Formats: sequence, C-alpha cells, structure tokens
Amino acid sequence: MAMTASEIERLIKEAIPDAVIDIRDLAGDGDHYAANVVSAAFKGKTRVQQHQMVYEALQGRMGNELHALALQTSAPPEA
Repeated sequence: MAMTASEIERLIKEAIPDAVIDIRDLAGDGDHYAANVVSAAFKGKTRVQQHQMVYEALQGRMGNELHALALQTSAPPEA
C-alpha cells in the first residue's frame, strides 16, 4: 500500500519536531515523492547523516510502502 504525503510528513515530524517539510508527489502514484526537510537538528551533520535521520524517521517504510524519495535536507540559515 502506498503512503500519503501527510503520512510521510507526520512520521518525520514525530522524529524531528522542528522540521519544516515540503513534499511533492512526483508521479501522482503515491510511490514517488520528493521532500525538502529543513531542521536545526541537522546543524553540524553531514548530508548523509541528515538523510539517515529522515530514513530512520520513516521507520523502515522506505522500499516497502514508499518506493522512492528524492530527499534534500539542510539546516536553517543562521540569523
């Protein structure tokens, strides 16, 4: 069963509460999404570590309910 964008966002928010998330369904099939996630929790982490945090938030659903996720992550700009 495919995941909805709101379900993806909910899982990420549960693990990374301050995250600002923008999700787009790339193919209209509920299986291929692009997500931009910005969080202060990413500060000082490598891009790989940031992506690992998001994948962990998805609780093993990558490759199962969620077929593909084009992921961009970053820390917010410093004020």
